[in-house]
Amino acid sequence: MSDPARTLAGLPVWDGTAARGVATVTWSAGRIDDVTASEASVLADEYSVIPGLIDTHVHLDSSAGSAPTDWATWPIITPAAEKSLHVVAHAAAAARAGVTTLRDLAGSEVQLAAARGLDDRLVPGPRLRVYGTVGMTAGHGDLFTPPHYPHRAPTADSPDECRKLVRQWARQGVHGIKIHLSGGVLSMGDGVGWRNQTDAEIATTIDEAHALGMLVAAHTHSVEGVDRALAHGVDSIEHGTGILERHWAELAERRIPVAPTLLINDRIAAREIPVTDEAADKAKGVVAERDERFVGAARAGVRFVLGTDANGVMVRFGDQHEELRHMQALFGWTAEQAMIAATSDAADAIGMPSLGRIARGAEADLVVVKGRPWERLEDLTSDSIVAVVSRGETIFGALPELTPTQGASK
Repeated sequence: MSDPARTLAGLPVWDGTAARGVATVTWSAGRIDDVTASEASVLADEYSVIPGLIDTHVHLDSSAGSAPTDWATWPIITPAAEKSLHVVAHAAAAARAGVTTLRDLAGSEVQLAAARGLDDRLVPGPRLRVYGTVGMTAGHGDLFTPPHYPHRAPTADSPDECRKLVRQWARQGVHGIKIHLSGGVLSMGDGVGWRNQTDAEIATTIDEAHALGMLVAAHTHSVEGVDRALAHGVDSIEHGTGILERHWAELAERRIPVAPTLLINDRIAAREIPVTDEAADKAKGVVAERDERFVGAARAGVRFVLGTDANGVMVRFGDQHEELRHMQALFGWTAEQAMIAATSDAADAIGMPSLGRIARGAEADLVVVKGRPWERLEDLTSDSIVAVVSRGETIFGALPELTPTQGASK
């Protein structure tokens, strides 16, 4: 797939941290060569350029088809080869919304195969980062599978088993490790506040993952889970419902990213999609605790980044814009703060600082959009996306033909 267009000339550029004014962006071999001030093009009043968005918490292993399916059983009964096609379809849907990087936090050989295909540009799409889970028998991850079903994801029930499972994931090529420090909302038969794994198991998992150069993301909805995440040195906190005021200073000082996953819990609590009574009740409890705690945490400087828990059912691939607006409203952010949380800060949170920025040497992941979403977040919609560039190649839409024209734009 060869893209002859390597220049965007004369559009307003927001670089992932701040507005750069009208500029020309050039790139080659998948990286940005330069960003230089330039005369405005005739489209400068209408279009602008932003970095590709990054969703730090998704689950791609669900049906992307149009036929009705049961979201809980579909991943269990669908063959891996077939599932990989749905993973790629979800990734393409995210790309059409300007999301050029996705981090799947419950990956398997299915997501890894899709990630390699996307990296090799067999099909156009975003980057996919895949994390393997290390959790206990009867833990949050294990309880997505009915108890008597024989085909189950691996679990680890001792420090030695945890270390071995991390190594097995590394051998498969995962990019990071996900652990569970509490129960969950959609897992079956557990409590949100259940402790998952022992301190020794958690410490061993994190030690081995870090030794092999992998980040560790920690799922938790409990106060105890946040305490343990901080004590053992995780690299990110997923959901973070149990964050209390006594955690704020340490979280802010250590710059530990938190993916708040707001929409999914709101929708489950409101039963906007079919869920069990158990899941709806757990979500209601999570939402009741979450909002007041999160408002104070954001004001204290806790680092919230875009992480939706999108699974194609409760949160669709394309709902990232709505999640951002929800974050802006809840946290009292400016539009620019929300955009930073979805670009440069999200990139740093997943250990890929060359993403989420429009700067010399950065990866050429760009979005041409109608409007200026760093000034008005309402300008960021799926309908406003004009073109999406990933790895230097146009994967959605078409780059506008632009010629800088003196005086064309005020």
